[in-house]
Amino acid sequence: MSLIGLLVAAALAGGVDAVVGGGGLLLLPALLVAAPGVPVATALGTNKLAAIAGTSTAAVTFARRTRVDWVVAGPAAGVAVVCAGLGAGLAGAVPASAYRPVVLVVLLVVALFVVVRPRWGAVPVPGRRTPVRMVVAVVVCGVGIAVYDGLIGPGTGTFLVVAFTVLVGADFLGGSAMAKVVNAGTNLGALVVFAATGHVWWWLGLAMAVCNVAGAAVGARLALRRGAGFVRVVLLVVVAALVVRLGYDQWWAG
Repeated sequence: MSLIGLLVAAALAGGVDAVVGGGGLLLLPALLVAAPGVPVATALGTNKLAAIAGTSTAAVTFARRTRVDWVVAGPAAGVAVVCAGLGAGLAGAVPASAYRPVVLVVLLVVALFVVVRPRWGAVPVPGRRTPVRMVVAVVVCGVGIAVYDGLIGPGTGTFLVVAFTVLVGADFLGGSAMAKVVNAGTNLGALVVFAATGHVWWWLGLAMAVCNVAGAAVGARLALRRGAGFVRVVLLVVVAALVVRLGYDQWWAG
Protein backbone atom coordinates (compact mmCIF):
# COMPACT_ATOMS: atom_id res chain seq x y z
CA MET A 1 0.00 0.00 0.00
CA SER A 2 1.35 3.43 -0.96
CA LEU A 3 1.67 6.51 1.22
CA ILE A 4 -1.40 7.97 -0.50
CA GLY A 5 -3.34 4.83 0.39
CA LEU A 6 -2.36 5.19 4.03
CA LEU A 7 -3.41 8.85 4.07
CA VAL A 8 -6.79 8.00 2.54
CA ALA A 9 -7.23 5.23 5.12
CA ALA A 10 -6.38 7.72 7.87
CA ALA A 11 -9.06 10.15 6.64
CA LEU A 12 -11.69 7.41 6.41
CA ALA A 13 -10.72 6.10 9.84
CA GLY A 14 -11.11 9.57 11.32
CA GLY A 15 -14.61 9.88 9.89
CA VAL A 16 -15.78 6.49 11.15
CA ASP A 17 -14.14 7.01 14.53
CA ALA A 18 -15.82 10.37 15.01
CA VAL A 19 -19.28 8.88 14.50
CA VAL A 20 -19.13 5.70 16.55
CA GLY A 21 -15.53 4.48 16.89
CA GLY A 22 -13.86 1.62 15.06
CA GLY A 23 -11.46 3.65 12.95
CA GLY A 24 -8.67 1.32 13.99
CA LEU A 25 -10.36 -1.35 11.86
CA LEU A 26 -9.23 0.62 8.82
CA LEU A 27 -5.98 2.23 9.87
CA LEU A 28 -4.21 -0.49 11.82
CA PRO A 29 -4.58 -3.17 9.10
CA ALA A 30 -3.54 -0.58 6.51
CA LEU A 31 -0.33 0.06 8.43
CA LEU A 32 0.41 -3.64 8.78
CA VAL A 33 -0.19 -4.21 5.05
CA ALA A 34 1.95 -1.23 4.05
CA ALA A 35 4.84 -2.37 6.27
CA PRO A 36 4.47 -6.13 6.84
CA GLY A 37 7.71 -6.37 8.81
CA VAL A 38 6.88 -3.62 11.28
CA PRO A 39 6.58 -4.67 14.95
CA VAL A 40 2.95 -4.66 16.11
CA ALA A 41 3.84 -2.19 18.90
CA THR A 42 5.21 0.27 16.31
CA ALA A 43 2.07 -0.02 14.21
CA LEU A 44 -0.03 0.54 17.35
CA GLY A 45 2.05 3.55 18.40
CA THR A 46 1.92 5.19 14.98
CA ASN A 47 -1.82 4.54 14.82
CA LYS A 48 -2.25 6.21 18.22
CA LEU A 49 -0.43 9.33 17.01
CA ALA A 50 -2.89 9.68 14.13
CA ALA A 51 -5.89 8.67 16.23
CA ILE A 52 -5.33 11.14 19.06
CA ALA A 53 -5.46 14.02 16.61
CA GLY A 54 -8.75 12.79 15.18
CA THR A 55 -10.45 11.92 18.48
CA SER A 56 -9.42 15.27 19.98
CA THR A 57 -10.87 17.11 16.98
CA ALA A 58 -14.11 15.15 17.23
CA ALA A 59 -14.28 15.73 21.00
CA VAL A 60 -13.92 19.50 20.54
CA THR A 61 -16.53 19.52 17.75
CA PHE A 62 -19.04 17.60 19.88
CA ALA A 63 -18.33 19.76 22.94
CA ARG A 64 -19.07 22.92 20.96
CA ARG A 65 -22.27 21.68 19.34
CA THR A 66 -23.86 19.33 21.87
CA ARG A 67 -23.87 18.72 25.60
CA VAL A 68 -21.13 16.45 26.96
CA ASP A 69 -21.74 14.89 30.39
CA TRP A 70 -18.43 16.04 31.85
CA VAL A 71 -19.28 14.71 35.31
CA VAL A 72 -18.87 11.19 33.88
CA ALA A 73 -16.68 11.73 30.83
CA GLY A 74 -14.11 13.94 32.60
CA PRO A 75 -13.09 11.50 35.38
CA ALA A 76 -13.27 8.56 32.96
CA ALA A 77 -10.91 10.32 30.57
CA GLY A 78 -8.47 11.16 33.37
CA VAL A 79 -8.34 7.58 34.63
CA ALA A 80 -8.15 6.31 31.04
CA VAL A 81 -4.86 8.11 30.40
CA VAL A 82 -3.15 6.03 33.09
CA CYS A 83 -4.92 2.75 32.37
CA ALA A 84 -4.38 2.90 28.61
CA GLY A 85 -0.70 3.53 29.34
CA LEU A 86 -0.64 0.37 31.47
CA GLY A 87 -2.30 -1.53 28.64
CA ALA A 88 0.25 -0.23 26.15
CA GLY A 89 3.03 -1.39 28.45
CA LEU A 90 1.57 -4.90 28.27
CA ALA A 91 1.09 -4.84 24.48
CA GLY A 92 2.45 -8.06 23.07
CA ALA A 93 2.59 -9.78 26.46
CA VAL A 94 -1.04 -10.94 26.33
CA PRO A 95 -1.85 -13.22 23.36
CA ALA A 96 -4.74 -12.03 21.20
CA SER A 97 -6.32 -15.49 21.49
CA ALA A 98 -6.98 -14.78 25.17
CA TYR A 99 -9.39 -11.92 24.57
CA ARG A 100 -10.79 -12.41 21.06
CA PRO A 101 -13.56 -14.89 22.07
CA VAL A 102 -14.76 -12.62 24.88
CA VAL A 103 -14.80 -9.56 22.62
CA LEU A 104 -16.67 -11.52 19.93
CA VAL A 105 -19.39 -12.56 22.38
CA VAL A 106 -19.79 -8.98 23.63
CA LEU A 107 -20.04 -7.66 20.07
CA LEU A 108 -22.67 -10.24 19.10
CA VAL A 109 -24.74 -9.35 22.17
CA VAL A 110 -24.49 -5.65 21.28
CA ALA A 111 -25.57 -6.29 17.67
CA LEU A 112 -28.50 -8.43 18.80
CA PHE A 113 -29.61 -5.84 21.33
CA VAL A 114 -29.48 -3.01 18.77
CA VAL A 115 -31.56 -5.03 16.30
CA VAL A 116 -34.11 -6.30 18.84
CA ARG A 117 -34.45 -2.93 20.61
CA PRO A 118 -34.68 -0.39 17.76
CA ARG A 119 -35.50 2.45 20.16
CA TRP A 120 -32.40 1.80 22.30
CA GLY A 121 -30.17 4.84 22.14
CA ALA A 122 -32.70 6.88 20.20
CA VAL A 123 -33.40 9.20 23.14
CA PRO A 124 -31.68 9.79 26.50
CA VAL A 125 -32.91 7.92 29.58
CA PRO A 126 -32.14 10.34 32.45
CA GLY A 127 -33.39 7.88 35.08
CA ARG A 128 -30.35 5.67 34.55
CA ARG A 129 -27.95 8.45 35.52
CA THR A 130 -27.68 7.49 39.20
CA PRO A 131 -24.54 8.01 41.32
CA VAL A 132 -23.81 4.27 41.37
CA ARG A 133 -24.18 3.93 37.60
CA MET A 134 -21.97 6.98 37.06
CA VAL A 135 -19.19 5.42 39.14
CA VAL A 136 -19.59 2.10 37.30
CA ALA A 137 -19.37 3.95 33.97
CA VAL A 138 -16.12 5.64 35.01
CA VAL A 139 -14.62 2.29 36.07
CA VAL A 140 -15.79 0.37 32.99
CA CYS A 141 -14.75 3.06 30.51
CA GLY A 142 -11.78 4.59 32.28
CA VAL A 143 -10.23 1.32 33.45
CA GLY A 144 -11.52 -1.74 31.57
CA ILE A 145 -11.97 -0.34 28.08
CA ALA A 146 -8.92 1.90 28.44
CA VAL A 147 -6.64 -1.05 29.24
CA TYR A 148 -8.05 -2.88 26.22
CA ASP A 149 -7.33 0.15 24.02
CA GLY A 150 -3.72 0.24 25.16
CA LEU A 151 -3.30 -3.49 24.51
CA ILE A 152 -4.67 -3.57 20.96
CA GLY A 153 -7.68 -1.28 20.58
CA PRO A 154 -9.98 -2.18 17.63
CA GLY A 155 -13.52 -1.14 18.51
CA THR A 156 -12.62 0.93 21.58
CA GLY A 157 -14.77 3.87 20.54
CA THR A 158 -17.68 1.54 19.81
CA PHE A 159 -17.42 -0.09 23.22
CA LEU A 160 -17.37 3.35 24.85
CA VAL A 161 -20.52 4.48 23.03
CA VAL A 162 -22.37 1.32 24.04
CA ALA A 163 -21.15 1.56 27.64
CA PHE A 164 -22.32 5.15 28.09
CA THR A 165 -25.67 4.34 26.48
CA VAL A 166 -26.28 1.28 28.66
CA LEU A 167 -24.85 2.52 31.94
CA VAL A 168 -25.91 6.17 32.19
CA GLY A 169 -28.77 6.33 29.68
CA ALA A 170 -27.13 8.53 27.05
CA ASP A 171 -28.56 8.44 23.55
CA PHE A 172 -26.21 7.36 20.77
CA LEU A 173 -25.29 10.94 19.92
CA GLY A 174 -24.52 11.88 23.53
CA GLY A 175 -22.72 8.58 24.07
CA SER A 176 -20.58 9.23 21.02
CA ALA A 177 -19.68 12.70 22.30
CA MET A 178 -18.61 11.28 25.68
CA ALA A 179 -16.76 8.44 23.96
CA LYS A 180 -14.61 10.90 22.00
CA VAL A 181 -13.50 12.62 25.22
CA VAL A 182 -12.50 9.33 26.86
CA ASN A 183 -10.97 7.96 23.65
CA ALA A 184 -8.74 11.02 23.46
CA GLY A 185 -7.53 10.11 26.95
CA THR A 186 -6.88 6.47 26.06
CA ASN A 187 -4.98 7.48 22.93
CA LEU A 188 -2.86 9.93 24.92
CA GLY A 189 -1.93 7.40 27.59
CA ALA A 190 -1.01 4.71 25.07
CA LEU A 191 0.90 7.15 22.85
CA VAL A 192 3.09 8.33 25.73
CA VAL A 193 4.16 4.74 26.48
CA PHE A 194 4.71 3.78 22.82
CA ALA A 195 6.72 6.98 22.25
CA ALA A 196 8.85 6.39 25.35
CA THR A 197 9.76 2.91 24.09
CA GLY A 198 10.53 4.10 20.55
CA HIS A 199 7.50 2.55 18.91
CA VAL A 200 6.24 5.55 16.89
CA TRP A 201 7.04 6.51 13.29
CA TRP A 202 6.70 10.24 13.83
CA TRP A 203 6.70 11.65 10.30
CA LEU A 204 4.27 9.04 8.97
CA GLY A 205 2.10 9.36 12.06
CA LEU A 206 1.94 13.15 11.77
CA ALA A 207 1.01 12.97 8.08
CA MET A 208 -1.76 10.52 8.89
CA ALA A 209 -2.84 12.71 11.81
CA VAL A 210 -3.58 15.61 9.45
CA CYS A 211 -5.83 13.38 7.33
CA ASN A 212 -7.40 11.83 10.42
CA VAL A 213 -8.33 15.29 11.70
CA ALA A 214 -10.00 16.16 8.38
CA GLY A 215 -12.00 12.93 8.45
CA ALA A 216 -12.94 13.38 12.11
CA ALA A 217 -14.23 16.91 11.52
CA VAL A 218 -16.49 15.68 8.72
CA GLY A 219 -17.66 12.62 10.68
CA ALA A 220 -18.51 14.60 13.82
CA ARG A 221 -20.52 17.15 11.84
CA LEU A 222 -22.37 14.35 10.03
CA ALA A 223 -23.29 12.72 13.35
CA LEU A 224 -24.49 16.02 14.78
CA ARG A 225 -26.53 16.80 11.66
CA ARG A 226 -28.09 13.36 11.19
CA GLY A 227 -28.66 12.52 14.87
CA ALA A 228 -28.91 9.33 16.93
CA GLY A 229 -30.55 7.27 14.17
CA PHE A 230 -27.58 7.77 11.88
CA VAL A 231 -25.16 6.85 14.67
CA ARG A 232 -27.19 3.68 15.32
CA VAL A 233 -26.85 2.53 11.71
CA VAL A 234 -23.11 3.20 11.66
CA LEU A 235 -22.80 1.39 14.99
CA LEU A 236 -24.38 -1.74 13.50
CA VAL A 237 -22.09 -1.62 10.45
CA VAL A 238 -18.96 -1.19 12.60
CA VAL A 239 -19.98 -3.97 15.00
CA ALA A 240 -20.57 -6.32 12.06
CA ALA A 241 -17.16 -5.44 10.62
CA LEU A 242 -15.51 -6.05 14.00
CA VAL A 243 -17.17 -9.47 14.31
CA VAL A 244 -15.99 -10.47 10.84
CA ARG A 245 -12.47 -9.20 11.44
CA LEU A 246 -12.02 -10.78 14.87
CA GLY A 247 -13.68 -14.00 13.73
CA TYR A 248 -11.28 -14.23 10.80
CA ASP A 249 -8.30 -13.60 13.09
CA GLN A 250 -9.52 -16.20 15.57
CA TRP A 251 -10.39 -19.12 13.28
CA TRP A 252 -8.70 -18.61 9.93
CA ALA A 253 -5.65 -16.38 10.29
CA GLY A 254 -4.30 -18.35 13.24
